[in-house]
Amino acid sequence: MKKLFGTNGVRGVFSEDFTLEFINDLVMSLAAYFQKGKILVGYDGRHSSLIVAKIVSSALNYSGLDCYIAGLVPTPCLEYATKKLGYDGGLMITASHNPPQYNGIKPVAFDGVEISREDEQKIEQIFDQKNWIKTDIFGKSFEEKNAISTYVDGIISLVDVHSIKAKKFKVCLDLGNGAQSVTAKQLCEKLGCDVYTINEKIDGDFPGRGSEPTPQNLEELSRLVVDKTSNFGIAFDGDGDRSIFCDETGKILTGDSSALLLCDYLLQHYPNSQVVTCLNSSNIIETIIEKSNSHVVRTKVGSVEVSRKMVNDDALIGYEENGGFMFGKHNHVRDGAMTLALMLDLLSKSESNLSQNIKNLPPSFTTKTKIECSLEQSKIVISELLREFPDSNTSDGIKIQVDENNWVMIRPSGTEPIIRIYGESNSQQNLDSLISNFVEKTKSILS
Repeated sequence: MKKLFGTNGVRGVFSEDFTLEFINDLVMSLAAYFQKGKILVGYDGRHSSLIVAKIVSSALNYSGLDCYIAGLVPTPCLEYATKKLGYDGGLMITASHNPPQYNGIKPVAFDGVEISREDEQKIEQIFDQKNWIKTDIFGKSFEEKNAISTYVDGIISLVDVHSIKAKKFKVCLDLGNGAQSVTAKQLCEKLGCDVYTINEKIDGDFPGRGSEPTPQNLEELSRLVVDKTSNFGIAFDGDGDRSIFCDETGKILTGDSSALLLCDYLLQHYPNSQVVTCLNSSNIIETIIEKSNSHVVRTKVGSVEVSRKMVNDDALIGYEENGGFMFGKHNHVRDGAMTLALMLDLLSKSESNLSQNIKNLPPSFTTKTKIECSLEQSKIVISELLREFPDSNTSDGIKIQVDENNWVMIRPSGTEPIIRIYGESNSQQNLDSLISNFVEKTKSILS
């Protein structure tokens, strides 16, 4: 049976492996999975997204399902609107942070959350057998005009608007030429912030700094925050479900550190809660949850694993180390704009600035890097490392606990031909040495 789904949806290079024929067959299979009802469709700003949207709506209609087009929206907007406006499912056309030549489709269940791994397998089986809906009654396509307003209003309803407005925050947005351009600025303005933007124009080539925010490509955001004496900056990925923060000094924060800060804040208000995060997230979360009598559940890497575990357990918080933060009171999915609003809420109640709030947390030193290699090569790397470290966790790639304070995790990407290397240590010097050591080990195995 053909494996279609990666870590997050189905993706490929448009017109190469993500062809019009493949898209049609995939959506016919998705329609057979949904079986009936009305499906909400949104797309990001990639050059191929409008073309893909036409195939998606036609295939849904041909299968007898009605299609409602939300237009160009962030992924979390499409997900929230699917749930809030009563749709039977949703399809988001995006390749998230992948390079411009990629595109993809993320299926969303009626509850506004990405479908489970089990349901992904059902769709792959339908695709393999071409077990599609045969009907003489075709569906129709309509426009959904309320997705963005529903989404923004939903976020605002969960924060202290009066307290935020009273602080008159200055916020810098690096919109990355991506989909949060249609919502994040509007959200900040509704919360009374002075807003400064870069890379605001939506462009499928992502000319500003690429589609994935990293410490290496956010120098312009850092400078803008300092120049405008802003309270903080925030950068989004291509489809707007992930966010990376910059403090008032211009320092770029890791996804782990901002998530730990938000966890610490939210658990003060919601004690006895559950936090769901991946194996590659910092161990500091176990320290933070103790004072609120909460607990942590670890999953494999991937927002689907975290989101679905949150739904099953009705968890308050979920997050990934890559800047994907999930607030269960809003929706059990990664949401860059909701994360932005929560940070404003936190700072509105604090006498300290963002950098001081981070310093008040237990120290955490984490990083990640990547090496180009095929899936088969990555399996060889993991197999060789397991020989050297036989007691390691192999539930998702390999996680090697070097000692009490140091660990490394190595796993193949589910969306690109690369292997990712994550690590945590008790100092920056030790972390640099740890990662350098395992990068060399990996390259040695590959050569």
